[in-house]
Amino acid sequence: MADQAVAFPDVNRLRRLSYSGRQIFQADQPSIEEPSTTKSLKNTPPDEQSEDGCKSFAGIVELEAALLEILELVRTVSPTDSTILRFNVNQEREARAALETAFQQIEALKDQLYKENLALRDEVDRVSMFEEIVGTSQALQAVLSRVIKVAPTDSGVLITGETGTGKELIARAIHKRSRRSERAFVSVNCAALAPSLISSELFGHEKGAFTGATQRRPGRFELANAGTIFLDEVGELPADVQVALLRVLQEREFERVGGTVSIKVDVRVIAATNRNLEAAKANGTIRSDLFYRLNVFPIEVPPLRERKDDVLMLLEYFVHRYAKKVGKNFGKINKRTLELFRSYDWPGNIRELQNVVERSVIVSSDGVFGVDEAWLSRNAGQAPWRHPGSENTDGNSSPERQIIEAALAESRGRISGPKGAAAKLQIPPSTLESKLKKFKISKNYFKFGQGCALES
Repeated sequence: MADQAVAFPDVNRLRRLSYSGRQIFQADQPSIEEPSTTKSLKNTPPDEQSEDGCKSFAGIVELEAALLEILELVRTVSPTDSTILRFNVNQEREARAALETAFQQIEALKDQLYKENLALRDEVDRVSMFEEIVGTSQALQAVLSRVIKVAPTDSGVLITGETGTGKELIARAIHKRSRRSERAFVSVNCAALAPSLISSELFGHEKGAFTGATQRRPGRFELANAGTIFLDEVGELPADVQVALLRVLQEREFERVGGTVSIKVDVRVIAATNRNLEAAKANGTIRSDLFYRLNVFPIEVPPLRERKDDVLMLLEYFVHRYAKKVGKNFGKINKRTLELFRSYDWPGNIRELQNVVERSVIVSSDGVFGVDEAWLSRNAGQAPWRHPGSENTDGNSSPERQIIEAALAESRGRISGPKGAAAKLQIPPSTLESKLKKFKISKNYFKFGQGCALES
């Protein structure tokens, strides 16, 4: 609707009309005597106080004309403006209500997204928490089951096992799964520190505490506050440090070297050792009260010789890892190498296997991965190498066995399914499983995905 221009009466004119209206109104009221000065000022128009006034009739006519103008203004303008005003007010209220509803929906979606993010993150953690712990053997799965149980708590953990079994990976998995996962994970190798410096490394020192201490330095426990500290080879700690460590475990406080102020700390302690702490406790090498404080939840990591089913999976994992690092691509793993890895006892455990693979990746030609047998050290009492399934010598030369092994190699260790070895041999999977037990053949020996294949 087009806007209408409305001419409003002049202000001075309305004042004069107001004065005329008062004169007419007062004519019908009883007169009250007032002082002459006040009466004179009151009955004089604002802009005509020096004159005698105006005629009443002329004032009435002018007032009537002004009132008619105002009535016409109200009649022509007010209905439209009020409708527009009501429309604008209602529209504003509806817009405000819609905005509030939108905000509520956004908040609800934010809450839902937050919950879904937590669920997704939890699922990612479940999948990736053991991404560097490779293997499917029962011995390893038993360890991971204990990790899952203890990780959400704040209990101390003592990890035992031979050198090179991956104790620190287990400790990191516990931290990653704990409520402290967003805070620091501080690792300390106690055996690698000089005895005179262990206290300073763990608890820090004040300026001037000893020669060379030019400034105050926080220790590992302070750095790990609200997080997790991993004490590897804890059995190597000297007696005086054991006392200080016991105080941290009991009182949750310590003093820096050369300091007198007790420092409060909230840290989870995970310790590891390759020594027999029970024997060390018996001969007095480690304090019995410290041993019991550390040994709240023990986890023993099995050696690699007890995880034979994981060896080839570890081989494949490290081959791809180091090949990618040096820019090589291995499509095959030499069959002899597979047999060597499967039969070797790995006295150095995963660390030895990792080093052998890294060395072999460097010297192997691109395309085929192989290992020099001379690199695998052999103990005097170790049995000579043999095929993984050669316990039954007669069965090893059986044509049926060779056919089964060929089918397993082609299916990469898969038994059932349309691409499994049972389908290729046209026998039920249960029958094939029975034959594997008969010939003592491990199907895991043939499991190699990601492009690796056996070379004849």
